[in-house]
Amino acid sequence: SGGHPDYIIFLCCDAFGVLPPVAKLNPGQAMYHFISGYTAKVAGTERGIKEPMATFSPCYGAAFLTLHPMEYADLFKEKLEKHDVDCYLVNTGWSGGAFGDGERMSIKTTRSCIDAIFDGSIKKTTFRKDTVFGFEVPTALNNVDA
Repeated sequence: SGGHPDYIIFLCCDAFGVLPPVAKLNPGQAMYHFISGYTAKVAGTERGIKEPMATFSPCYGAAFLTLHPMEYADLFKEKLEKHDVDCYLVNTGWSGGAFGDGERMSIKTTRSCIDAIFDGSIKKTTFRKDTVFGFEVPTALNNVDA
């Protein structure tokens, strides 16, 4: 049998440029992001989309849910707490402003965030509390602008 993960990563394409490149979520915040399933439909991945458009998919899979999303969210939070799993939100969308004003996260930036989670270096950095969302944002990561 496989055991339990050390971390869970939510990928989110923030079309409004308000989310940081990466954030560490506590179990309640992880539950919220799991329920909301916020991301954006973007040109190249969605037919008929010319500009990014916000979308929400509960539990990142609404079309496949047989139970109410809260059933899955409660179970998710329970497992995070029971197995002491770290949860991160990685923004693959825009930074410094919305589409048209800000800049799209580079693949290098996204990979650097994921690498820092995988190799554990994210745990060795300091974090600041985001004043809007309340989650923890690393103050410095290799190849990632804070």
